[in-house]
Amino acid sequence: MTVSATETAGKDAQSRKAQVAAALIRLHNGVFGALDRAVSSWAIPTMARFAFAAVLLMYFWASAKTKLGDGIFGLFSPSTGAYAQIFPKKAEAVLYDASQFSFLEKLVILAGTWAEFLLPLLIVLGLFTRLAALGMIGFVTVQSLTDIYGHNADATTIGSWFDRASDSLIMDQRSFWIFVLIVLVLRGAGPISIDRLIGIDRPLTK
Repeated sequence: MTVSATETAGKDAQSRKAQVAAALIRLHNGVFGALDRAVSSWAIPTMARFAFAAVLLMYFWASAKTKLGDGIFGLFSPSTGAYAQIFPKKAEAVLYDASQFSFLEKLVILAGTWAEFLLPLLIVLGLFTRLAALGMIGFVTVQSLTDIYGHNADATTIGSWFDRASDSLIMDQRSFWIFVLIVLVLRGAGPISIDRLIGIDRPLTK
């Protein structure tokens, strides 16, 4: 059986299309593979830390300052606002009388206040970055649960995923916060960091 000229031309055209597609895929893989090898190891964690510093560092520090008591020893004596923020329902029930809180509850408030200062600073400096980012994920999770169940955040503040709105504080904004922190847990601080200077996450030499 002979193959017609039309069938041969059709097969040749399909072959050329396949070759062009294969060439485009090789070009794509070559360009972005080279880009990935050249910059992703340092650019991704560095940009994640920059984004955290630019957007969240002063937010967390401003929040932490509201939890400090008066005077030089305020770091060890939380303000009334600290009790109201961290244990809102109990604070309201005891009319914001700090003496009604247990030693453990006061310890939790102090730890939360110190963490809100220290963990963001560690991330920005790039010191023990993976551990600090993991701690911040826990902090943001507890913060969100406190807002929902302690402060009775409304539906607009809580928001939801897979809807048309993208501006809710908890489900939308804090999802991106946690995403940046997950990047740091997985990638570390990058080369511009104290971690790298002291040998943490330093690339192994062959």
